[in-house]
Amino acid sequence: MEKMTRRTFLKIGATAGAAVVAGAYFHWFGDNIPATVRNGTAMYDVLIIGSGGAGMRAALEAAKEKGLKVAVMTKMVPTRSATTMAQGGINGASRVTDDKDSPEAHAFDTVKGADYLCDQDAVAYFTEQAAETLFELDYFGIAFNRQEDGRFHQRKMGGSTYARAAYSADISGHAVLHTMFEQCLKHDIDFISECQLLEIVTENGKLNGVVAIDMRSGNMLSVPAKTVIVATGGYGRAYWVRTTNPYSSTGDGIAACLNIGIPIKDPEMVQFHPTGLAVNGVLLSESSRSEGAYLLNKNGERFMANYAPQAMELGPRDLVCQSIEKEILAGRGIGEGLNAAVYLDFRHIPKERIMERLFQVYQLAKQFEGVDILEKPVPIRGTCHYSMGGIDVIDYKTCATKVPGVFAAGECSCISVHGANRLGANSLSEVLVFGKTAGAGAVQYAKNAGYEGSKEKLQAAVDRWNKKFDEVAGKNSGVSVASIRDKMAMTMWNNAGIFRTESGLQQALRDIDGLQEEYKNCFVGDASRTCNTAFMNYVEIGNLLEIAKAIVMGGIARKESRGSHSRPDFPKRDDQKFLQHTLISKEGNTFKTDYRPVVIAKYKPVERKY
Repeated sequence: MEKMTRRTFLKIGATAGAAVVAGAYFHWFGDNIPATVRNGTAMYDVLIIGSGGAGMRAALEAAKEKGLKVAVMTKMVPTRSATTMAQGGINGASRVTDDKDSPEAHAFDTVKGADYLCDQDAVAYFTEQAAETLFELDYFGIAFNRQEDGRFHQRKMGGSTYARAAYSADISGHAVLHTMFEQCLKHDIDFISECQLLEIVTENGKLNGVVAIDMRSGNMLSVPAKTVIVATGGYGRAYWVRTTNPYSSTGDGIAACLNIGIPIKDPEMVQFHPTGLAVNGVLLSESSRSEGAYLLNKNGERFMANYAPQAMELGPRDLVCQSIEKEILAGRGIGEGLNAAVYLDFRHIPKERIMERLFQVYQLAKQFEGVDILEKPVPIRGTCHYSMGGIDVIDYKTCATKVPGVFAAGECSCISVHGANRLGANSLSEVLVFGKTAGAGAVQYAKNAGYEGSKEKLQAAVDRWNKKFDEVAGKNSGVSVASIRDKMAMTMWNNAGIFRTESGLQQALRDIDGLQEEYKNCFVGDASRTCNTAFMNYVEIGNLLEIAKAIVMGGIARKESRGSHSRPDFPKRDDQKFLQHTLISKEGNTFKTDYRPVVIAKYKPVERKY
C-alpha cells in the first residue's frame, strides 16, 4: 500500500465520505425531525443528546440491540460538533508503531499527566479498551496516515512515553466524526437535528424524558425516553473570548443534569491548551510540537529547557501552558495584555512533512495570523481548551449517574480518567471508549425498564418553557445577553484562568452572582419563533453562568496547585487534603460543595517530573 500523503488522504476521504455527504444533505435541507417526534408520539428506549464522537458511538452500540428505538438529538446538524475540531490524534497502546508500548504504560502516563486526581480503576479500563478502539476505527474505514507496510502510523504526543496516537493528518477529529456518522446512516439511526435541549425531566427520582426546542419552528417538544445518554460536550465558552471550543460548547447537558440533582465533578479542572493563536485562541494542534515545532521566547530561546528539560515541548499541557505564561509575565514574550504571546517555530521542519501532516495548522496560521509558518514563527498563547470536569459518572463500566436512566459520556462527563490534566490525544479515545460503554449501559437498563413518567409531567415542562419564551422574548428593554456573556468571559479569563488567586476567585464569584441577577431581567430582542437564535443564546448563556459559578466555587475550595489548577497563593500540591474530587451540586438556587476520595490503585502519588 502506498504511503499516506495528503493527496491520497483527500482521495480516500472523498470516496469514503459519499454516504456522509448524502446524509448531511438530507439533514440540512430535509425534515430535521422525525414525524413521530413532531406529532408527540415518539418514545425512545435510548435517546442520546449530542451528535459528537461520544453520542454517535453510543448510538451505534445501542443500535446493535434489535427491537430498541434509538435516536440522536443535536442542536446542530450532525458532523458539526466539537469532535471535528480535535486535530492531533487518538491514543491507544496498539503497538503498531512502537512495540514497547502497553496499556499499562498508557495508564501510567495518563495518571501521571492527571497529577494523580483521576480514578485509577477507570483509567485501567479506559487504556485496555483504547487500543481495540483504534482497530475498530480502522475497520470502519477511517483514513489514517499509514506506514509503508499499510498499517496506521502513530505519533508521540505531550506527556506520553511512546508513540501511541494514530492520526489523520491534523484533522483527526473530523475524520472520526464523519466515519461515525457514516456508520450511523448505515444503521438507520434516527437524528433529531437542530433541536436544543432545554430540560431533562424526572418523576419520582427517575428519568421521564426531555424537553427541547425545535430551532426551525420554535415549537417546544417533549420526548419520553427510558434512558438518556448526555453527550453534549464541554463548557469552554465560559471563557468566550479565548477558547478553542466551538460556539456550541455551552455545557447544556451539564447544566440540565445539575438541575436534576446530579453534581458537577471537578469543575475547576479546566485545561488551557499551550498553543492557541495569539489573535483569537484558535487551536494549533499539539501535533505541531509532536512533529518537532519549537517554543521560543522573544530572545529566540527554547525556554522549555528551563521547565521540562527532558520532555521539552512535549511536556504535559498544564506544564507547557503555565511555562508560556511565566515567560510572558517575566517580560520575555511579545505584545501586551490579552494579545501577549510567545512563538511557535516550524522553520526547521521539512516542508513536505508540514504539508502532509500539518496542513490545517499551516492554513490556520496563514488565515488568522497572516503568518507563513514555512518562513516565520507564529505567535501563540494558552487558550481554554477542554473540560476535565463534568457530569458526575458513578459507574465507569456503564457510564451511569445517580439518577436512574441518565447516563453521560464524552467531554460533558467526568468519569474520571483525565483528573487535573488531560493528555493530548486521550480525548478522542475517551469519547469513543465511553460512548460505546454508555450505549451498552443504557441498553441493559432499557431492556429491564418501562417508561417511568407521565406525559402530564412532560407537558407541564413544555408549558413552563413556552411561558418563559413569551416572557423573555417579549421584553423590549434590559441588559443584553451579549453584554452578560462578555462580562462573564472577562472575569473568568482574568480571575479563573491559567493562574488563580483567592482574591481573584472571590472577585469572579461576586461577578458571576451579579451577572446571574442581571440575567433574570436580560433583553433577548427577538420575539419571533422561527429560527430565533437570540433565544438559543439566552438559554446557552444561562447554562454557562451556572457552570462558571461551579468552576469558581471549585477553584476557591481547592487550596492547592494541581495540574491545570494553578494557585500561586497555594503553590504546592496537597495530597493530604485534596486528593479528592470536588462535587458541586445544586439544591433549589443554592450551590454546595462536597468531596469524594480519588480511587488510588497501582500508582501511588509522587511528584511529577518531566
